[in-house]
Amino acid sequence: MPNRLIPKLNWLRRRWTKFLAIALLTFILIQNPIVALAQLVNQANYSYSDPASGHTFSGVSSALSTQPTALVDPLGQILGCNGTQLANYAGFSVALYETEASGTTPTGLLPLTRTEFPDTPGNGIPGGKAPNIENSNPFFLTNSDQGRYNFLFDPDQGQTAVGSQSILVVTPPAGSDYLERRIQIEILGSTGGINSSIVSYRATALDGQPISIVGGTQISDTVVEVPDAEVGSLNLFSLALNTVICENRQIQLVKSGDRAASQPGDTAVYRLAVRNLVDADINTVVVTDTLPFGFRFLEESVRAHIDGTPVALTTQVSSDGMTVTFSSAAPIPVGQTLNILYATLITPDAVRGSARNSAAVSGIRADNGLTVQDGPVSHLMRLDPGILNDCGTLIGRVFVDRNYDGEQQNGEPGVPNAVIFLDDGNRIVTDDEGLYSVANMLPGYRTGALDLSSLPGYTLAPNLYFRERNSQSRLVHIAPGAMVRMNFAVTPTFQEGI
Repeated sequence: MPNRLIPKLNWLRRRWTKFLAIALLTFILIQNPIVALAQLVNQANYSYSDPASGHTFSGVSSALSTQPTALVDPLGQILGCNGTQLANYAGFSVALYETEASGTTPTGLLPLTRTEFPDTPGNGIPGGKAPNIENSNPFFLTNSDQGRYNFLFDPDQGQTAVGSQSILVVTPPAGSDYLERRIQIEILGSTGGINSSIVSYRATALDGQPISIVGGTQISDTVVEVPDAEVGSLNLFSLALNTVICENRQIQLVKSGDRAASQPGDTAVYRLAVRNLVDADINTVVVTDTLPFGFRFLEESVRAHIDGTPVALTTQVSSDGMTVTFSSAAPIPVGQTLNILYATLITPDAVRGSARNSAAVSGIRADNGLTVQDGPVSHLMRLDPGILNDCGTLIGRVFVDRNYDGEQQNGEPGVPNAVIFLDDGNRIVTDDEGLYSVANMLPGYRTGALDLSSLPGYTLAPNLYFRERNSQSRLVHIAPGAMVRMNFAVTPTFQEGI
């Protein structure tokens, strides 16, 4: 580049920079007052004549255009459990309630400032916002509004004061499959001021259901005061909380057995039917089944299928054998049923139980990841003792314990005519060898006490090994059809040679 052109280029650079600065300043000072009313277009023309060469340079800058975006008031919306609109919003209502001290129980409806739409200037009633143009409480949803609603809080009534609480209640129509929603709204902060306020709040689900489709029973959000886009005089805050409302029953568990009555030694087959009631697949299905006392789970008997197609299950049994957990990695398609079948062996211990077992199921919706549950459901089977007798037999002996171990050995004779009193009032007397027996004893925990007054010259023998046997009474457990021993060890009150 020739050296004589460098000064000219530097001069041109200074002129262009100065022109751009003036153009930008003009844009700010002139266009800013009408930024909310008209489209802004800014473009610069320039020209330059070189005195040395006589050439003229001219051009046009690129155009800068802005179109102001209309203010949009925030709206809340009630959606289905999968995040989509409900098929019919007729009969649904949304209301704000005042709360008692704890903030968890609604009392009366929250009084809201009345609004109107369109706004009539000078009548003292602020302009409302669609769809709830009159700021009604409660507000009834419509299909035309697609489940949208809005409530306007009035700072002059303390409704945006820090710490103030209210409860948002979504009420489905009578007989609906949907559950009522209760969400606590708590104001966390407010900057104050007109047309520049920022209010932050926290929403907490009081019903344990997730607030949105992403899950979670508590969210925090910020609401900026939205004045009327044209007049700028509305000093109310619009609550914009989107929430989901789920069906009352999204998954169904049915439990049944292959017989109404059984007896020890039988094998009972149970069926667990898990049906998908929602419009999305259900994944990670887990069924927990608690067996009755005396029912033994047969792990090799487990079978599962969906619409005739076998399904692999993972089975876990608790240490006591009474709780069985079935896990399926296969999803349950929409409208389909997962059937689980298994068998149990009924043992003699079942006679002492109720023969009622219960089951519960949980899963995860494939569309939004929310947990669905059902149960517990139960099944009762009548138990017959069969060849077993519910009653048991109590046997025992009163003997002289010479080595104080509580057990009878050779050379330790029985004591005749000893009297034992049972808890049901029966009085038993030992025979010539110190033996006694009682048939047809009711099962359960039974007690007996030795009457020392019937044994002159004897007292209880000290037991050097079991402390509980140093007592005048005994406690035993009699199973149905079982035989239990209850012995008493005594020793002479005088010194006897061994």
